Amino acid sequence: MTDSLVIMGVAGCGKSSLGAAVAQATGLALVEGDDFHSEASRAKMSQGIALLDADRDGWLGVLGEQLRAHPEGLVLTCSALKLSYRERLRQAAPGLRFVFLDISREQAQARVAARAAQHFFSTTLVDSQFATLEAPTGEAGVLRVDALKSLDQLQAEVTEWLTAKKEQA
Repeated sequence: MTDSLVIMGVAGCGKSSLGAAVAQATGLALVEGDDFHSEASRAKMSQGIALLDADRDGWLGVLGEQLRAHPEGLVLTCSALKLSYRERLRQAAPGLRFVFLDISREQAQARVAARAAQHFFSTTLVDSQFATLEAPTGEAGVLRVDALKSLDQLQAEVTEWLTAKKEQA
């Protein structure tokens, strides 16, 4: 049973911030999924071109390798927008859990616009993220949280959930 966790959701939902907070609170390693996109994929996204499944294939493979390389557990930030992407990550780490940062399109758009100077992701891609999103509602091992809560509230909610899951195991 892995102690790994994916912080998932559309661009701008707060994956990196929550991932860092949870990693610090739990002592788990943090793997920032965006760091593993190919240069070609980064270029596409910065130009406002949405990634296709083929673009994400190698990236998901590398993220799976990261999960396997940390059998002690880790916190991975990854959009994991489609069920097929989540299933691929689950194959790499049986028992993998997901925290779904749920946010409205308008709020995500505002957050992506606010960070535009520091991040490669184009604001024009927010709509494509929502079009691609297959919300993990009803999937086992998924905690849905409100992305608009404070970072402290979110970190506490996730850490409490992880602790409760460990006690049940």
